[in-house]
Amino acid sequence: MFLKITKILILFIITISTAKANNLLIFNFTKEELDSLKIRKVRGADSKTIYNVGNNDNGNYLKAEANNAASGVGKEVKIDLNKTPFINITWKIEKDLKGIKEDTKKGHDFSARVFVIKKTGATPLSNRAVNYVFSSNKNVGENWPSPYTKKSMDNVLSTTKENFNEWVTVKANVKEDFKKFHDLDVDKLSGVAIMTDTDNSKKNAIAYYQNIYFSSN
Repeated sequence: MFLKITKILILFIITISTAKANNLLIFNFTKEELDSLKIRKVRGADSKTIYNVGNNDNGNYLKAEANNAASGVGKEVKIDLNKTPFINITWKIEKDLKGIKEDTKKGHDFSARVFVIKKTGATPLSNRAVNYVFSSNKNVGENWPSPYTKKSMDNVLSTTKENFNEWVTVKANVKEDFKKFHDLDVDKLSGVAIMTDTDNSKKNAIAYYQNIYFSSN
């Protein structure tokens, strides 16, 4: 699982270099951006997650639909976590994955997840990640190592037990989380990726992502 995440990031390399009002927007969620990133199916998955863009009163968003599928959208980024340590995510789950055990290999799927990755070696397997998830079964604040590798930590920021089929905005201190989960003092973040996946549980999920950016507070 961790290898498929880091491979996604390698496949989609775009450097973010501009910020407005101390906020660093990661995705524009436009058709042009989506076309440039492409969608890559995770090795071993039966099919691709389907991503489409849309908009509402709050701007552009990305809609993800996974039917026994797994593929992701990622960017290599150079973010100074000393200046903008907080990741902000607005997301919504229309169809969740009730009943699966998300901390096991057979149930390690999420209707919505956003990864932050720090390159710590020459190969993808050496990298460290924090996986911010919109859980269908766990509670906000719960966290655990990925059942595939301890180098990736799952951290619940939202749950459909509290917010189902409604937009919710969350925030996390990425710098503090890398220290907490990996005992790493990270100054520069290496990448960010989005993935809605159901390749392990073989279920269906629908999610929306909007306004993913880094901020100073």
